[in-house]
Parts: sequence; C-alpha cells; structure tokens
Amino acid sequence: MRFSGFRVFKEAVTGHKGWKPLWRNPDPKPAYDIVIVGGGGHGLATAYYLAKVFGQARVALLERGWLGSGNVGRNTTIIRSNYLLPGNQPFYEFSMKLWEGLEQDFNLNAMVSQRGILNLIHTDAQRDAYRRRGNAMILSGADAVLLNRDQVREMAPFLNFDNARFPIKGGLLQPRAGTARHDGVAWGFARGADLGGVDIIQNCEVTGFRIEQGRVKGVETSRGYIGAGKVGVAVAGSSSRVMSKAGMRLPIESHGLQAFVSEGLKPTIPGVITFGAGHFYVSQSDKGGLVFGGDIETYKSYAQRGGLPVIEDVVEGGMALMPMIGRTRLLRAWGGVADMSMDGSPIIDRTPVDGLYFNGGWSYGGFKATPASGYCFAHLLATDTPHDTAKAMRLDRFERGYVIDEKGVGASPNLH
Repeated sequence: MRFSGFRVFKEAVTGHKGWKPLWRNPDPKPAYDIVIVGGGGHGLATAYYLAKVFGQARVALLERGWLGSGNVGRNTTIIRSNYLLPGNQPFYEFSMKLWEGLEQDFNLNAMVSQRGILNLIHTDAQRDAYRRRGNAMILSGADAVLLNRDQVREMAPFLNFDNARFPIKGGLLQPRAGTARHDGVAWGFARGADLGGVDIIQNCEVTGFRIEQGRVKGVETSRGYIGAGKVGVAVAGSSSRVMSKAGMRLPIESHGLQAFVSEGLKPTIPGVITFGAGHFYVSQSDKGGLVFGGDIETYKSYAQRGGLPVIEDVVEGGMALMPMIGRTRLLRAWGGVADMSMDGSPIIDRTPVDGLYFNGGWSYGGFKATPASGYCFAHLLATDTPHDTAKAMRLDRFERGYVIDEKGVGASPNLH
C-alpha cells in the first residue's frame, strides 16, 4: 500500500475502511543473518537501509517495548548539520541530504520542515567562532549565512536585542535545517523496513549474548534464543547496560535530558533559535506549542525524567532571550536518556567480539543523525568497512588519542 493524495481522498469518502497496519508483528524465527538490537530511530533506520540499499533479506529488529517508546518518540525534533570538526561535519551533512529526500524515499509524511536554524551571537569572540564554523560547513557542502544584528532583527524582532548582559550582535543561520515529526520518522522507517522483509519484533528484550570462542552466535531474549550471523546494537541510553551483557565496558555515561512544550500560541518562532549565552534552544510545533530544551542532568541516571534545577536554568535562558514568553504556560515536560560519550561524539564501529557491532554515544545529536546513522551502520554491517563519513567514529579513538571533541571541554561527558 502506497500513500498518496488520491488514496487519502478515496479513504475519506469511503469511511477510512481500507487502511492497513503499517508493519507486521511476526514471531521471531530461530535465526537470522543480521539481528539489530534496539527499535529506536537508529535501529529502525539501520534495518531499513540494510534491506533497501544493501539487499539484506534475513534481518530482525528486536525492541524491548513498543516502537517509539524511547528517545525517538521524546525529543525536540531538530535536524541540522551546523558542525565544525571534520570528524562530524561531513557525517551530519550526509544526514541532512538524506533528510531532504526521506519522505519520498519511504513514502510517509514525516513532516520534514526546513525552516532554518539560527545560532545567536552575543560577543565578538563568538562571532569569530561562528565565522569559522560557517566556513567549515560550506567546505563540507552545507549551507551557512553569517547575519548581522539588523538581519537577525528582521527575522526575529521579538528577541531581547538590548539585554545588558547578553546583547545580540548577529547570528549564524543554516537555512536548510529545521524540524521533523519524530514519531513519523519512526513509523516511516518501520514501514519501509517491513516492506523490505525485515521482521520487527516488539516486546522482545535482549537478556544476553551467546558468545563462543570470541564470536557472537546469537542473542538470548525474553522470547527465546535467536541465532545470528551478525549482531548490531543501537540502544542509545541503555548502551552500557546492554553491552555489559557481552562483557564490554563502554566509554559512555547515561544522563537524563529534559524537553518541554508550552501551550499552543499563534505562529511566532520562524524556525529554530538557539541562545548563544546559555543552553536554550526553541522551535514551534505545528500545533503552536513552543518546543524547547537545554542542558542534561549532570548526574548519571537511567530514569526518563529530570530535576528542577535544569528546568529553572532552561526557563531562565528562555526569559533572557525573549521575555515575551513570561506568561506562557508550560503544557508538559518529559525526559529521555542520552548516551554521553567521553568527547560528545558518536561511535559506529566493530567491537572486539567478532560479529558484534555497536552504534551509540550520540549525546545530544541522536535524532538529527538518524538517517546517516542508520545508513552508515548498515554499511558497516553489510560490508565490514566503515562508511566514508563515519571513519573517525571509531570505538578505540580515546585510546589512540583521536577524539572528536566538538566543544573542546575534554573527557567530561556531563559538559558536552
């Protein structure tokens, strides 16, 4: 079943009786060529590209809950490729290009909206840093525009330009960035993977790995043993817990990351705006709510919730940036679990266990990376070689001294 405007019209006039489930719910088979552990955005994208691009037919995706129950269904929906370092920027630009054709590719409306992202400048030093970042973006094939104060005021006249502590002096704009509907992305990848023959198995928790003579043979699950030629793990905030079942200790900490939605307002925010003097970022959903967030919880936790100090810090940043939201009521808040690597950058690599592969450490960058993460992980699983844009995302880079420290704060995950 393909979606189209004609199909929507036909179902509207016939009582919507022809719609079918987007994917099957099969029972697990005894064995597969490739098993993907984790049914979030990255796992689903991996399964999708394994089937569509690399022609892998015997693939299973295992999710301990239901699809969309993790971070892919609880994030601030921002997509962008405004990175600086060569280990990151080409990868995220590759992801941006995949986002631009994604809805046509898997034939589902994921509400990809390229409204732009504006990073505000508050100091002369910050202008120099953003000029450098913009040049790095352009060299990788991305788009970047350095705006002066008047150009920013024309875009967003409601901002507090004359704040005594944080005056707005300009901004770095990436016009092609924007937002996408998070659960629509999950559904689209799930539907596409299912059409490619992937078995998506929900409510199937991995409880262990069967490893013999240094090679993985399969996974123990709550629904029985499943054999596998290769196993790829993409479980975000649960990375350390799952990989410990294979006897591995990862350079990753798990921290809570909160996000917030306000009551619905009239159209106000033109795209995505970030506060350059603190950690606050905001966009406006199609329902009118302001979607915003800030720093992670500094303490390590697997809980999908956060504490009051971060809420206070985020709200303070929002008020400093645009005091007009002072009377806006907060509708809801939620938390995800972010897998923070030692340098704040991701890992896509083979592990010391033959046949076992790992994808994680995404820190704040998980959702925007979803298509490229899945594509590169599928490339690694199918060919045993890293994709060109993911060659720097090695698991042993901390040992070798080739870190990808985008923020330059060292091996302190809570600061990334």
